[in-house]
Amino acid sequence: MRGSALWGWVGPVLVAIFGGVLRFTGLGRPHAVVFDETYYAKDAYALLRYGAERAMLGDSDNPIADKRLIAGDLDIFRRCADYDQCASYVAHPPLGKWMIGAGEWLFGMNPFGWRFAAALVGTLSILMLARVARRMTRSTLLGCFAGLLLALDGLHFVLSRTALLDIFLMFWVLAGFACLVVDRDKARERLVDWWESAAVSTTGPRLGLRPWRIAAGLCLGAACAVKWSGVFFLTAFAVLAFVWDMGARRAIGLREPYRGAFSHDLPPAAAAFAAVPALAYALSWTGWFVTDAGWGRGWDQATSSGPLFFVVDSARSWLKYHFQVLGYHSGLDLHHPYMSEPWTWPVLFRPVSFHYPTGLPPSACGGDACSQAVIGVGTPALWYGAVLALLGCVAWYVTGRDWRAGAVLLTYAAGWLPWFYYAIAQNRTMYLFYMIPLVPFMVLAVTLMAGLLLGRADAPPPRRAAGAAVVGAFALIVLINFWWLHPVLSAETLTRAEWWDRMLMTSWVTPAPK
Repeated sequence: MRGSALWGWVGPVLVAIFGGVLRFTGLGRPHAVVFDETYYAKDAYALLRYGAERAMLGDSDNPIADKRLIAGDLDIFRRCADYDQCASYVAHPPLGKWMIGAGEWLFGMNPFGWRFAAALVGTLSILMLARVARRMTRSTLLGCFAGLLLALDGLHFVLSRTALLDIFLMFWVLAGFACLVVDRDKARERLVDWWESAAVSTTGPRLGLRPWRIAAGLCLGAACAVKWSGVFFLTAFAVLAFVWDMGARRAIGLREPYRGAFSHDLPPAAAAFAAVPALAYALSWTGWFVTDAGWGRGWDQATSSGPLFFVVDSARSWLKYHFQVLGYHSGLDLHHPYMSEPWTWPVLFRPVSFHYPTGLPPSACGGDACSQAVIGVGTPALWYGAVLALLGCVAWYVTGRDWRAGAVLLTYAAGWLPWFYYAIAQNRTMYLFYMIPLVPFMVLAVTLMAGLLLGRADAPPPRRAAGAAVVGAFALIVLINFWWLHPVLSAETLTRAEWWDRMLMTSWVTPAPK
């Protein structure tokens, strides 16, 4: 690892502080229940109060609970003659809502409180990406470059300021990947140490306990406990880690590297990527198990008896609930005005309007008409640059088999391509913000290409200067693009003309506000 270990932390921390200031400034704006906060902020509060989600007052046509929350009235739960009748059916596991609830517990049931955890993990993800990019490139400069780009992405910014689940999914996926990159380095260090001192072997040694791999399993289990789409990444990373194991044994010259990987690495890998995530996922449901407030909690216990009925039949009720949720996701095809198809996501064809109030007086902005918007969209300069960078990674991997390009491409494919099946086979309702777990890996693709443009540290000075000019110009363009979009990402009040100027395509607004 080149450079100062101190600056290897100071640089990423400074970039994360910059991103954190952007995200925490005005976090309580808009003072409203934004988009799907109407589900997750209230479900999180129910978890704090009851240990499971509860039915709320009103419905989508008459959001009584939302109005009371904004007024500071926490009497938002429906009252039922039978306690079980107020259990709420929800379509996602509880971990992300528990994380939102932590902010509500700390700062109260208000917009700042229910958005605090999202802003925190969004900021921490900037630090995490900067560190993992530094480890992958062996460059503190490139690590900071990656962190800066993530800090300036519009979709990451919006979801870091909104109480939705997807930012937490992104955080745990990135954390799992970061742990695997560290594990890759540590495993190779052990193999080299063994090679220098051990007797001749055709398959190599067992590598013993690998805490970073176990940590990766915990993080990926947590990702699944936020949203089931985390399983796409769990599967991909399990394959990736095992391929790295085989490559490491081959790299030190073992005569039977693949047999060694299958006999020595596969069994503990199976535990790390199966048993550990399953345990993490099950633990996230503790509130549902220890109370009688959850949906379907007593489904298989009314007529059961025996010394183990509580454990066995609780598990049966839990599995029954999961099959219900699976059926819900499989049949989710309701039309939504801001739904989009996955093949349009990389070019930002159809963002999501998170917030656009009507009836703002002209005096609010000093114009004929005013707009106050939160639009969930990525920074176009970064996203379009990432498309080119991903194509560059394809060429790099095909020609050079660089492990970093392969890791980025596999992760991107694992998080993007499964949605094609749901779009084609099931016509499922989907949104652009499903891409947020992939944004750090899009940034990594750009960072890897930036490293190629800069060249090696011993490259001729003119080459380094030209590369630095191109990379610096790109970062500046992304910064300017983010700055231009910032008012429609953060609910600033603009004139209607100023708002329209920031709509890159007419498909960003349908129907157009009147």
